[in-house]
Order: sequence, then C-alpha cells, then structure tokens
Amino acid sequence: MILGATGSIGEQALDVASRSADLRITGLAADSDWERLVAQADATGARAVALADETAAAAARASGWDGTVHGGEEGVRELIVSARPEVVLNAIVGSAGLGPTIVTLSEGIELALANKESLVVGGELVTALAEAGDARIVPVDSEHSALHQLIRSEPPGVVDRLVLTASGGPFRGRSELGGVSREQALAHPTWEMGGKITIDSATLMNKGLELIEAHHLFAVPYGRLDVIVHPQSLVHSLITLVDGSMLAHLGHPDMRVPIAYALHGPDRIDLPVEPLDLAAVGALTFEEPDTDAFPCLRLAREAGVAGGTAPCVLNAANEVAVAAFLAGEIPFTGIPEIVDRVLAAVPAPPAAHFADLYERDREAREAAERELRSRAAAGGAR
Repeated sequence: MILGATGSIGEQALDVASRSADLRITGLAADSDWERLVAQADATGARAVALADETAAAAARASGWDGTVHGGEEGVRELIVSARPEVVLNAIVGSAGLGPTIVTLSEGIELALANKESLVVGGELVTALAEAGDARIVPVDSEHSALHQLIRSEPPGVVDRLVLTASGGPFRGRSELGGVSREQALAHPTWEMGGKITIDSATLMNKGLELIEAHHLFAVPYGRLDVIVHPQSLVHSLITLVDGSMLAHLGHPDMRVPIAYALHGPDRIDLPVEPLDLAAVGALTFEEPDTDAFPCLRLAREAGVAGGTAPCVLNAANEVAVAAFLAGEIPFTGIPEIVDRVLAAVPAPPAAHFADLYERDREAREAAERELRSRAAAGGAR
C-alpha cells in the first residue's frame, strides 16, 4: 500500500513496484488528485483508494470508477484496516502523516517510512507503539536508508557516530538571504521534490528534521549525530566506527534505490540507475553547515535535545511558516524567526498520549498564526 501515491515519492514507489513481480498494490491514498489516483489504481490493479479531500472522494465515486473510495480524515485509516497490507509505504507530506503511521503500527503492519514528521512529532510514542505491536519501521529517506544499511553490517558496540549529509540547498555559501524569491528557494540543485520539502531543504530545516528522525530510528543520542554539507549529494550518509575508520554509502541521487531497499531489503533488485563513475566525478567535497545563515538546523537540534513535545512545536511552526513564505506573506528569513518565537512561546512538556501531540500541534499552529498576524500588522517588520 502506498500513501501519498500522487507525490514524488509515491510515483517513484509505483515505478519500483512495477519492476517487482512479487509485489502487489492493495491500496493507494492521496490528498485530492482523484483522477491521477484512479489512473494509478487502474494501472496497478488496486481496487481501493483513499482521498483526504471529501470533495475529491465524492468526485471519484461519481466518476463511475468501480473500486472502493474512502474519503475524509478517516479514509486512510479505513483503507489500511480494510485492506490489511503486509507493508505500508507512508509518503504523506508533513504532520498529516502521523495518523496513518499510528494506524499502521497499531495494526502490526510493517511501515516503510518516508514521512519523517511521524517520528519528529511522535517520537518515543511512535517507536514504543512499533515495539509493542512488533511492527518494523524501515526508513525510506535516502540518508536514513543509507545509515540503516551501514549500521546493520556492523556488530553491536562498534558504531560510534552517525553522519547525515546535506546538499546545502540552493543558497549554500550565501550569508544574506532576506531578499531571496520563492522561485529561487524552489530551485533545488539536486533533488526534484514537492514545494514544502524543497523549502525545508533550502532552510536546512529538512536536515534538522532528519536529525531528530535519526535519533529515534537508531536510538542514538544527539551528541553522536552530526550533519555535514556535501554539495555533490553522492554520499548519502556515513558512520564512524570505534577504531576511527568511516564507512560511507554512495550512489547517484535517485529515490528509487532507498524505496526498493525498504520494500525488498536486505535483497536488492535491478534498477535503471547507473553506478557511479568515480573518475568522472573527480572530487567529493564536504564542509560544515552555516547555522548562522541557516538557523533552522540549530533550532531543530535544540528542540530535539530539549525533548518533550518541543520537536512537535518546531514542526508545526515550521509548516505554518513555510506555507506563509510560499504564499508570499513573509520573507525567507521569516521562517526561522517564526519558528524561534513559537518555540519560546509554547510550553513543550512530554506527551503521555498521542492526543497530547495533537493538542500541542494545535497550540503551536495558533501561536504561529498569531506571529504572522503580528508581522502583517507591523508591516512585515518582525
């Protein structure tokens, strides 16, 4: 089953599945693009879909499509529970992916996770739920897939540090970012992604969220997690071993590789991806991230170290701020400013239940909206 099927990761997951005779798609889910979703279902043989947008779900039903259409907030839950897949690939964007993650793990179903916000927001509650239901979480993000593969090849106690690589985004090396445009921020130098994650990559918030995700996925303290900027995006992650040596996972930036590993690992399948020609590459370069120019990475690490529901607050504030930037309401530099203010304003105690996370998410979004109104009233000065 693929959630977020009409997005970039979902489309590539369908391509991977089409190359695997032993994979059968039991269901697909998307937000509102019902025509594309129904076409995907027809192409894969899936007879059940879910659309979060009720209007889109109604349109799909009215189209005469002969499969089952689930709609609204409960649609994805109904799809997962009724179809009972062996694996759910969650590629939903943002905190909206948390609910489907909870349902998947509650049902004891293996989760191929491309929705990093599930662990950023859900943290210990999500990992505890997976353990309680004996449900495996397999990472799909290229960096975490690389770490997963590197770590599993080493015996316990040998891995000392985990290193996530970052492309640096379109503004690497720049210190003045107040005047950058929406179009410039969306011009990622390496990956083709949706708008929200592309802006997160430009601010380096995406790498901060991945840092928090790695902490939960691999049960590694933040003091043993590093981020290094690697503009070529060919080294996806590294690990440092106790003897001082390092291991790296290299390859062309193609998301079909980690998707295929999540669905087939530890086995591998043939993919139309050319191996690296290191002589042609010539050089691999690395540099420290500039957290003065890109404070989102620092804010994410600080929220992770603070613990409790601080990462939940961070993520909610960031989602509101990124949407405001894409709508032209705030400058690029307004994103970390709003996140910083919301983190300072919203208490972030630990969550005892998932309901606590949704409440904290609501409070953080309301605080971010107040910041936006305050900025607008002040003429955007704040």
